[in-house]
Amino acid sequence: MINFPKNFLWGAAASAPQTEGHSLSNGKTASTWDEWYVQNPEKFQPGQGPATTSNVYELYADDVKRMQAIGMNSYRTSISWTRLLPDGKNVNPEAVSFYRDYFTKLNEAGVTPIINLFHFDMPWWLMEKGGWENRESVDAFGFYAKTAFELFGDLVQRWTTFNEPVVHIECGYLYGYHYPDVVDFKKAIQVGYHTLMAHVAAVEALKASNCDGQIGIILNISPTYARSESPEDQRAKEIADLLNGKSFLDPCALGTIPVGLKEVLADNDLLPITAENDSVRIANNTVDFLGLNYYQPRRVQAPENPQTPALTPADFYAPYDWPEKKMNIYRGWEIYPEAIYDMAMMIKDEYGNIPWYVAENGMGVANEERFLNEDGMIEDDYRIEFMQDHLQQLHNAIEKGSNCFGYHTWTFADCWSWLNGYTNRYGFYRVDLDNNYARSMKKSGLWFKALSENNGFNK
Repeated sequence: MINFPKNFLWGAAASAPQTEGHSLSNGKTASTWDEWYVQNPEKFQPGQGPATTSNVYELYADDVKRMQAIGMNSYRTSISWTRLLPDGKNVNPEAVSFYRDYFTKLNEAGVTPIINLFHFDMPWWLMEKGGWENRESVDAFGFYAKTAFELFGDLVQRWTTFNEPVVHIECGYLYGYHYPDVVDFKKAIQVGYHTLMAHVAAVEALKASNCDGQIGIILNISPTYARSESPEDQRAKEIADLLNGKSFLDPCALGTIPVGLKEVLADNDLLPITAENDSVRIANNTVDFLGLNYYQPRRVQAPENPQTPALTPADFYAPYDWPEKKMNIYRGWEIYPEAIYDMAMMIKDEYGNIPWYVAENGMGVANEERFLNEDGMIEDDYRIEFMQDHLQQLHNAIEKGSNCFGYHTWTFADCWSWLNGYTNRYGFYRVDLDNNYARSMKKSGLWFKALSENNGFNK
C-alpha cells in the first residue's frame, strides 16, 4: 500500500471560462475568447464556443455533491474577471452572489476551494487597450485581485494568481493558439514581464488585505531533457529551462529574475521595458506555495540553423523526438511519469523545499463513448493507470522529503478546452452535450473515491 501524508489534498482542477457558461449574460462582459469566437469561429470546434461550456453557472450545487461522491476534499477553479468586474471598476452583484454561494457550498461539503484569478481569460475591454502589452494591465489586475480578496476572503484560504502564465504568453504571441494570434518574440517577452508584475501586484494586495489566506501561482514546469551531453544540447536545455520554467519560478519563489535569462534576452535585443522599483517589489512578494501542472516532459536539442538575434524560441532550442517515448496518441503528448519525481526533487533541492502541490495532471482521450459498458459507465482504465503511475513517482519524491501537500487532476467533469472544444475528455464525470450537460460518473471516479478514502492505493 502506498500511503500519502496526513491531510493530503485529493481533488481536481478546472477554470471559470471552461466550465461556467453564461459567458455573455448575468452581467458578464466579453473576454478575448468570446470576442474571438465571434470574429473567427472557424478556429474553434464546430458549435463549441465559450458561451455554454459545461453550464456550471446553473449546475454548481449538484456538482459539489458529485465532488463529495468521489471523495474530493479540495477543488481548484477560477473567478471570471469579466463576471466580477464587467468594466474593470464596478462590481457585478449577481457575480458576488454566485461565487459566494459556490464557495460556501464547497466549504460546507468539506471540499476546500483553491481559487485562481486568471486562467487565460483576458477582458475584452482591457484587450482593446493592448491587454498584457500595456503596463496599465498590472494595476488593473491588482485592483481585480484586491476586490476578490475583499469579497471572498472569508471563504477562501488558498489563492493563486495565474494558471500557466507561460501559456497565454506563448500561445498568444508566438504560436497562434490564443488571441491576439501574433508572432512577435519581443512582444511576448513584454507580455510575460507585465504578467509577472501583475502577479506581484496581486500578492501585494493580499498582504495589504485583512485576509489570513495564502497566495501562490500555478506553473507548468515540465522538466527539460536534452538529447545528449554535448555542450550545444546542454545549452539548448539551459535556455529552454530559463524561458519556460525559471522565468516565473525564480521571481515568484525566490524573488529574483535569473541572471542567465537577463543575459540571453539582452544578447538578443529582447529585454522588456521595466519600471523603477520593480525588482524590489518582486523580491518582497514571493509566494507562500506553488501549484505545479505536469502532463509531459520537454525534450530538446540544439537547433540546426538558428537566427541571430533570435526571432522565436526555436532559435534557442529545437524539439527532440525521443525514440523510446510512450505516447498519448489523442493529445500528442508523451507519457513520462518519472518527470514528476524529477520536478518534485528540483523544488526540494533548488527552491527551499517550498510547499507545493500537483495542480494538474491527467489524461485526455477522444471518443470515450467507445468505452461505455452495458450500465452506461465509461471504463477509463487508461486514466486510472496514468494516475497510478504518476502517483507512485510522486510518492517516491515525498518519501525523499519533497514538500508536496496535494494532487489534483484535470478535471472533475469533462470541460470545454479552448480551440479543441470537447474533442478530448479528461473528467471523472462524463458530460453529455446532447442531454443538457448531464453528468455521469466514469470508472475513474470510483477509483478516486477509494484513493481519497484510503489516502493511498495498492501498487
